Amino acid sequence: MKLDFDGLKVNYIQYGTGKDIILLHGWGQNIDMMKPLADPLSEKFRVTIIDFPGFGESEEPTTAWTISKYSELIETIVHKLKIKKPIIIGHSFGGRVAIYYSANHPIEKLILFGSPCIRKNKNLSLKVKILKGLKKLPGMNSFGERMKKYIGSRDYKAASPIMRQILVNTVNEDLSSMAQKIEEPTLLIWGENDTESPLNEAQELEEMMIDAALIVLPGTHYAYLENLGRVLNILDSFLKGGK
Repeated sequence: MKLDFDGLKVNYIQYGTGKDIILLHGWGQNIDMMKPLADPLSEKFRVTIIDFPGFGESEEPTTAWTISKYSELIETIVHKLKIKKPIIIGHSFGGRVAIYYSANHPIEKLILFGSPCIRKNKNLSLKVKILKGLKKLPGMNSFGERMKKYIGSRDYKAASPIMRQILVNTVNEDLSSMAQKIEEPTLLIWGENDTESPLNEAQELEEMMIDAALIVLPGTHYAYLENLGRVLNILDSFLKGGK
């Protein structure tokens, strides 16, 4: 199914009955990455999964979106699909959108998997320092884009120019102030060997939030899939009843 937002066709699926759950996938992923969770949850809930614009079957944005714009998309989906006070589940980039949305709109509960929130100033490697220094030399302005392709992350290298700018916009935004505003019960599920969003960041996130609990599982950035049966049991317990 498709809906219109900001001139784009956004792909989504919705199935099941009961309280509403919205599932938000990570960067470079699509609806299919959330279906292993959504399919069992649809036995008790109405689940909605979207392809973020630029991924899956959704059209690519024509401007460089920020986290705020993605939150506006979720707001529009909630309105158009007549969703009331949803439970939000987000993985990685989807978790960042979930944090922003949940800080500014009514939700029932929030569940985050490996969702980086706190912007860190990381030490640059020698290679990065050298390449950045070369860019400043006379006549090297055109070197910028090639440099970014060389030193950038795997996600950055794989993205189109507009999606690269969106990635830069979104990963550079510190969402600590948003996380601190969320009053609803929040469950953080992290892989102990997550290198994309290290465990210490999850521990900091748990400390800054009003009502959050951290569960650490074996595995990586995709611990929610690597421990699917256990995660579904945890969610079943967390989602029973009201707050």
